[in-house]
Formats: sequence, structure tokens, C-alpha cells
Amino acid sequence: MTPAARLQAAIEILDFTQAGAPAEQVLTNWARAHRFAGSGDRAAIRDLVYDALRCRGSFAALGGGAGGRALMLGALRARGEDPAALFDGARHAPAPLTEAEVAALAAPAPPAEALARADWPAWLLAPLEDSLGAAAAAAVLAQMRARAPVFLRVNLAQISRTAAIAALAAEGIEAVPVALAGSALEVRAGARKIAGCAAYRDGLVELQDAASQAVAETLPLAPGARVLDYCAGGGGKALALAARAPAAQISAHDIDAGRMRDLPERAARAGARIKVLRPGQPGGPYDLVVVDAPCSGSGTWRRTPEAKWRLTPARLAELTALQREILTAAVALVAPGGTLAYMTCSLLRAENDAQADWIAQETGWPVVARRALSPLEGADGFYCAQLRRPA
Repeated sequence: MTPAARLQAAIEILDFTQAGAPAEQVLTNWARAHRFAGSGDRAAIRDLVYDALRCRGSFAALGGGAGGRALMLGALRARGEDPAALFDGARHAPAPLTEAEVAALAAPAPPAEALARADWPAWLLAPLEDSLGAAAAAAVLAQMRARAPVFLRVNLAQISRTAAIAALAAEGIEAVPVALAGSALEVRAGARKIAGCAAYRDGLVELQDAASQAVAETLPLAPGARVLDYCAGGGGKALALAARAPAAQISAHDIDAGRMRDLPERAARAGARIKVLRPGQPGGPYDLVVVDAPCSGSGTWRRTPEAKWRLTPARLAELTALQREILTAAVALVAPGGTLAYMTCSLLRAENDAQADWIAQETGWPVVARRALSPLEGADGFYCAQLRRPA
């Protein structure tokens, strides 16, 4: 496909997403209907679509509208390219520019700071600044417009980080160590080969953001400790903890059992012993209860940009209420002298410190550690507070 044909495909896909269809679903449907498109074409189109979702506000400002066509015009303008060179009406290319589009593209571009702010929900700008401070928030807004790095967690119970790098390199995947976490690698080239490589199939590496790994490394894990990943989802935290402490007794629980469907297979691949519990039957007590709570996901919006445009004040209020409900239930599962670790992948104070302070006040348990990571440190935004139950 030509670059112009890829643009036209992205325009069509974006128009479907604006009608409410999830981007991944539309991309899959498009690929099935256009089997002539090679893997390189599909990857390039996906990048165009996700770049536009990340930068929807600024591309709309630069392109003169909110539709797929205007977003692609804005994307070209943001890259310093001439839209007329690709919007020429040739076969499979977008139609030529209209007079209105020519006028919109000739208008002065907004300042860089205004463009970055346009790519964040307007109602969340003040909460972000309140959470991070004005200067850090401005830097985060700029950072969130870029694609997120791809990180791997090395299963250190099975292989060293150096050996994992070599194994990946043998299959054309370039990865380098990350200072943020002792198990983390950043993939610099060959990311699309990961799912098919031997190191991944054999459980030597897993896809996991470096911030999540960094927080997991701070959790107290004594030999033989009883550990519960209470909101386990796919089980990434449980797997990371099992790699750190193979002798620990690790259980995984989620109110939606379907989310843990692949965990037994992943655990077997990694050589990890993880007990998968039935929903609503978490057992206990535990020396460590990990609550990776449902949240806005604002720290991960580089990866899931649709989510930021779908979040509403009402939904955020629902999430904060749910977080308190989950924390209240989790408290009863912590053994005397044990630790409750509350985590989110949010940047917002309302989901982070405010919730940790609330449960500390409700229980009288001290907060013994806090860690807040932002995209400025290279990975996703992530938060963890550890509370200690008195012995």
C-alpha cells in the first residue's frame, strides 16, 4: 500500500471509532476485509490510528475538525509534512483538499503547550495539576502524546537478565536493561516478534510495564509468605511475585474469573506455583494482600488512548467508590503483622493518596511506604501504598 492509501484506511477506521466502535475491533475487521494488506501495512495503519487517538485534540486543532480526515490532516501538519502531497485524489488516496481545509491548514498553529493540553480531557486538567503540580503535569501532558515503550519482565527464577537479552537477540529482538526495575527490559527493536519468540513461549519473559515491575519489587516477601493477589486480572502481579519468591504461597483471586482464564497456562509456562481461587472465596488470612484496584488507568493512556476520551466525572466517582469497597473487603484478609498493598495505574490523587489515607484512617493502620511513578520516569504512571496491620 502507498502512504496515501494507508492514510485513507486510517481515516475510515477513525470514523468508525468515533461512532463508538473500539479501535482494536475496527482494526481487526478492516484487516479481515482487506487481506491484500501486508503485516507492514497493518502495523503502519495501526500506528496512524493510535497516534490520532493519543493526539485527538491537537490533531483536530491542527487539521480543522474532529473527523478522521481532519485528524489525519492534523497528523501530517504536526509532522511538518505537506498534506496536499498525499491528499491528491489518486487511486486509494484521500480526496484532494477542499478550500475550507486549505484555509484551516494555513491558520496559525496553537502554541505547543496548548496542543498538549488539548490531548487531555479538559475536565481532568485541574485534577492532574492538583495531583502532580503544575510543572510536572505540563511535562506529563507532553510525554503522554508519544507512544509508550514496550517492556518485558525477565523471569529471574528461570534466567538472568543478561541471558534473556542474548536469547531475545538471537531471534531479532533488541532489548536493553531498565534501571527502574531489576527484572525489566525495554524492547528497542523487534517488538512485534515477541509473541512468537521462544523466550516468551517458554515463560522466560513476560510483557509487563517497568513501573508495575518496580512497584512489585518493593513488596515484602518472606520465604513461605502467604500472598494474595486480590484483583488479579491476568495475573501479572502474581507471576512477578512468584518469580521473586518461588517458595511463597501465592494465590490469585478476581471477582471476574474469566480474567484469570489464561493464568494457569502462564504460570505453568513460567514454572510458577499459583493457586487460582474462585470469585468471592479469597480465603485468608495472608501476610501480604495486593489490591491492584480498578481505576481510571490514566497512567497508561499512552497505550489505551480511547479510555481517556471515554472517562467521565460520573465514571471516576464510581471507580473511587469501588476502590473503597474493595479496600474494605481486603482489610479483613490481612493477617496480624501483615501488609496491605494498594495499587493503581492512575496519576490522580483521588485514586491514590486520597484512598490510602482514607483506609489508613478507617483501620488505624499506618502507611509504611508510598511510591508514585509517572511517565516522566520512562514507564507508565503507577502508584502503591503499603499499610501494615498491627501484630
